[in-house]
Amino acid sequence: MNNQLLERFLRYVKIDTESVPDVEQFPSSDKQKNLLKLLLDELKAMGVACRMDGKYGYVYASIPANTKGKYKLGLIAHVDTSSAVSGRDVKPIITENYDGKDIPLAQGRVLSPNEFAELSCHVGKTIISSDGTTLLGADDKAGVAVIMQAVQTLVGNPEIKHGELRIAFTPDEEVGRGTDFFDVKGFDADGAYTVDGGGLGELEYENFNAAGVKVTVHGKSVHPGTAKGVMVNANLVLMELQSFLPVFQNPMYTEGYEGFFHLDSMRGECDCACANYIIRDHDRAKFEQKKALFAAAVKFLNDKYGYGTVTAEIKDSYYNMKEKVLPHMHLVENAQAAMLRAGVTPKVVPIRGGTDGARLSYEGLPCPNLFTGGYNFHGRYEYIPLEDMNKAMEVVLNLVDIYKDR
Repeated sequence: MNNQLLERFLRYVKIDTESVPDVEQFPSSDKQKNLLKLLLDELKAMGVACRMDGKYGYVYASIPANTKGKYKLGLIAHVDTSSAVSGRDVKPIITENYDGKDIPLAQGRVLSPNEFAELSCHVGKTIISSDGTTLLGADDKAGVAVIMQAVQTLVGNPEIKHGELRIAFTPDEEVGRGTDFFDVKGFDADGAYTVDGGGLGELEYENFNAAGVKVTVHGKSVHPGTAKGVMVNANLVLMELQSFLPVFQNPMYTEGYEGFFHLDSMRGECDCACANYIIRDHDRAKFEQKKALFAAAVKFLNDKYGYGTVTAEIKDSYYNMKEKVLPHMHLVENAQAAMLRAGVTPKVVPIRGGTDGARLSYEGLPCPNLFTGGYNFHGRYEYIPLEDMNKAMEVVLNLVDIYKDR
């Protein structure tokens, strides 16, 4: 087992890089640059040509070919972690030779196969988890560690043949802004992979079409004792809006290619209430229908309560990368071949979310997504088997070999 990969991963997860939603600043938190600067220093120490965007924090690196291959292959991962659970003061727990039983965490919590059935598939492996008070940060510091360790392997073993390689580490992926200022032209890759996926063998080149909605309801607050015919309770109007959305098109009831409306947050008083929604669907036509339904519900409420009672800013976030990857299916086929070489069964699945690769694909850089081996992302029960993370690195190195003479 690769102890260097483990040490690298543990070093990275202990650096707090939590991003912040709904802020204008980029990166959304300055602390993300702490890890980005460390990666820059580590790349320089390896002798790799690299640079950091001083304003936005992106780290870019390139490794020249030592074969006649012309294809410029990119590898990308993001450094930030989700704000859903704190990423500060991460204390990883390492469980060697996992026995299939509950893993005790802090504060009486347990990581249990009774709740997370996938754990049962990892008996005998080394499980890295959080201690239950924070997330672990495998999303996507596992991808960062995999790429960095692969780079270390290549530069430390010059006899390994490879073509042109491009490396990038991005901030703010978790808040949907990871590629806002990505230098696609300067990155100069023909195709790339984000190493930002889930369980062993996952390979993704389809993702949701995505939109965010900011809703504001302007009510009319008067004393409840004299409210008849006058009061408009903004909280109740917001609840009415929610009631118009299909009950079973909710994340709790959907899977696979099924889309949804998700009420992400809400707050309010009688006078004013606000909510944030996300709308998702793999099918572009159904995605547009969902947005139209939401807009129709808002119109109905404004017709009922008066123009301007409800405002909804619907903004597209990213689109399904599939149509941009299809002309470059060698990226998918070669990823499958690289997994098979590593003894891993490829599992082509749709992403029920998005990656930096989705937007990059629309900017001219086709970019499927490779597994890291992690589970339960964005939560305090996040974990990753070391053996599966090591397989992710093996797949990356196999891809480098496959593309060396292309």
